[in-house]
Amino acid sequence: MEQAQKQDGSLPRTAAATSPENPWPLRVLSEKLKAHIENSPESWVEGQLLEANIRNGHAYLTLRDVDVDYSFSVTVWASVLRSLDTAPEVGSRVVARVKPSFYAKTGRLSLNAFDLRPVGLGDLLARLERLRRALFDEGLFDPARKLPLPLLPNRIGLITGRDSDAEKDVVRNASLRWPAVAFDIRNTAVQGVNAVSEVMAALRELDANPDVDVIIIARGGGALEDLLPFSSEDLVRAVAACTTPVISAIGHEADRPILDDVADVRASTPTDAAKRVVPDLAEELANLAMARNRLDRAVRANVERETQRIASLRARPVLANPWTIIEGRREDVVRLGQRSTLAMRAALARGHDSIGHLRAQVRALSPQQTLDRGYAVVQLEDGGIVRSAEDAPAGSGIQVRLARGRLAATVTNSQSPEEG
Repeated sequence: MEQAQKQDGSLPRTAAATSPENPWPLRVLSEKLKAHIENSPESWVEGQLLEANIRNGHAYLTLRDVDVDYSFSVTVWASVLRSLDTAPEVGSRVVARVKPSFYAKTGRLSLNAFDLRPVGLGDLLARLERLRRALFDEGLFDPARKLPLPLLPNRIGLITGRDSDAEKDVVRNASLRWPAVAFDIRNTAVQGVNAVSEVMAALRELDANPDVDVIIIARGGGALEDLLPFSSEDLVRAVAACTTPVISAIGHEADRPILDDVADVRASTPTDAAKRVVPDLAEELANLAMARNRLDRAVRANVERETQRIASLRARPVLANPWTIIEGRREDVVRLGQRSTLAMRAALARGHDSIGHLRAQVRALSPQQTLDRGYAVVQLEDGGIVRSAEDAPAGSGIQVRLARGRLAATVTNSQSPEEG
């Protein structure tokens, strides 16, 4: 006994101090793990019951996560089991108040449940509404984020269950509407623990494919619990992050998983999704024929209107006899020419008369006219004009200019005006 204690005392105190030369006995690790694990506090967890075995009043359960493939063994002791309102039922969704338990002898980790409550429909709906409100406040449902659908997709990505009615409805109705439609189909689980991870993986593959222009996520109707994967926060955020338009076609019109709110288009059924994703060839051909008829009528009406307009223009006199306007202008030119000639002649006559009048006036004012009337101009010998008797004293030589010729004279007597 003392030897064993001595040996225990020489063991490493921590796991980091162990070595190949100085290892822990397995029991030491088990005891330390047990002490550490069972020191964990109680917690509430949620899951789905896969197994429920009741032996000797105790319940031995297997609880699985609702979204991923994780499970745990849960033990409900008889004292706790008797206090529960309802017995555990396989397939039900429950929340449990548990504490980890480690059985050191076999190294088995399990959970001890001290309370177990089924998750009712009301609880699920309330939880979904809280998540829906949180995502709405975050802006994931904003219409501005939603991508428009292509007019005619090159290839359609389809995520649905294998050999499901939803797949058949989408493919059949889309092909009836547009026979050349092409699909890239990914078959996944559409309910249960693997649904979220498989749908997300298929979504990533299709979104990364440049040939896929639109993605449809389709599933037929079902109970609320069956449609819960399509309200998973992880899946909703994955759809919001897609760069390819996504159509949600889950269940029936009354079903409303959160995926419907974040998807770019919400289809009430898989059949509705097929109608939304491709146009109806017959309808498009009918619309094309109608448009061509309208265009043909419009062109014909326009040609007829312009023909009538041209005929109306040709019926006008100026176009019926183009020389008419030329004759009118020629007569105007002749008339204006005649008027110009008459005006010019009248102006010349008036100018001639005016010149004659001015000539007479000039002549009437000239010295020659004065001389013609019997007057004479007396000049000194140097040519100066004699204006006064004082200008030509006696003995001065003068010249007298008459109307015709000149006279030379000598002043014999000069008398000033004062003397006269």
